[in-house]
Amino acid sequence: MDSDLPFDLCYGRRMKLTLRHQILLAPTVVLLLLALLLGFMQYNYWDMTQKRQQIRRLGTVFIALAEADMATQRIYRLSVALSRAPLPDVAKINELRLLYQHLDEARGKILDNLSLPKDERQRFDSVIARLDPSHGFDAERFVEAISDLRPLFVGLAEQMQNKRAQLTTVNADDIDELVAETTFVSILVLATAIVLGLLLSLTFARHILRRIQSLSESARRIAGGDLTPPQAPGEVCDEIDELTLSISSMAEKLIRVVSAEKLLEGAEEERRRIAMDLHDQTLADLASVKRGVEALQKQPECSDAASDLNADLQRAIDNLREVMDNLHPQTLDILGLGAAIESHLERHYAREDLPTYHFLQTARAERANLPRTTSLALFRIAIEAVYNVVRHARSSRYEVLLDVVNNRFLLSVEDNGRGFDFDSAFDSSHRGLHNIRERARALGAQVMWKPSRYSSGTRFELALLLPPLAQEN
Repeated sequence: MDSDLPFDLCYGRRMKLTLRHQILLAPTVVLLLLALLLGFMQYNYWDMTQKRQQIRRLGTVFIALAEADMATQRIYRLSVALSRAPLPDVAKINELRLLYQHLDEARGKILDNLSLPKDERQRFDSVIARLDPSHGFDAERFVEAISDLRPLFVGLAEQMQNKRAQLTTVNADDIDELVAETTFVSILVLATAIVLGLLLSLTFARHILRRIQSLSESARRIAGGDLTPPQAPGEVCDEIDELTLSISSMAEKLIRVVSAEKLLEGAEEERRRIAMDLHDQTLADLASVKRGVEALQKQPECSDAASDLNADLQRAIDNLREVMDNLHPQTLDILGLGAAIESHLERHYAREDLPTYHFLQTARAERANLPRTTSLALFRIAIEAVYNVVRHARSSRYEVLLDVVNNRFLLSVEDNGRGFDFDSAFDSSHRGLHNIRERARALGAQVMWKPSRYSSGTRFELALLLPPLAQEN
């Protein structure tokens, strides 16, 4: 792989893991190893349990053999006694039946807990069946059956003793081996889990922190004025890549906003310079000419022509002052935003053929120390909003309000006109609304149009978060 490629791009191409998977991989591996360790211990415990159950079954067989042997001996003695008695003894016969029941129960326990070959099981059953008193009492048959049964009992007892001793020894050895093996495997698995967990955590954490640090440095540069966007990844592999793309896109949009703001500032500064040049040069020249005309007006032979010329000059001076005020209102620099807006409303919209207006500026808004460029942009927005009301709203009255609420400077223009469709209004034919939005965006302000508090009409609102200095003042 080319070493000149960015680290995150190379890493993303190798791993193809999202950020949450990278974070969860290390604990998942550790938990998986611990689960395998628990499975291993559970298997060993199950094996030991099986062996203990075998020992318990052998103990049951051993007890059953002892019971069967005792019952067989008692049956033998009763059989000898019954064979010598001249008459059958009912009590001994009943005892013989009871002993056979014990013998049959012991036989069931032996066969249930001991795996014997089929032929040996059949032989065992047939021999015991010959001792059943319900088939009649025959002393010779009983003695012969007992003679055949005793060797079976002895062989089974010896076999059980050997198996039990063997299992007991194996069980003790297995316990020691199990403890040693489990301890070794537990230490090995835990050490492996810790090492793997640390390696995976350090690997992914180092990679993630490196990328986050790169984004943090880019954000710090952007906050410091260097609007160079971070390098966008070649492909989006995880959430950090998405964040990088978002920051890059935000930086590009910020560049455009700052460029637009700088362009507006440059345009406003140029307008201000032109207004000053007109005031200092052209208006001064016209004033000088006017004084000359006024001097001519005092001469009888030139009074009529000089009067007309003086009136024309005064209209030209007034028009020039209007142009200068439109270029850059001097009232804004001298008296502030509220006074500039109120002065503009009095000079342009205080006529009987236009809607009546009401202007209000709260003390909080008057104390807000707004930057000059911000005040100028707000003045342009307010004038544009009022112009839209006068030209399009068909209202009989409107209100202009400047206020400060929750550290936000509020500008509102509300009318009782016909209103408009807010969703479809922002097309190419409504340049005024677009200008308001662009100026507000350059300020970082939020604007909205909504229904008026009157029975009809529109309410325009602008909210601008005040800087700390303006809030303190």
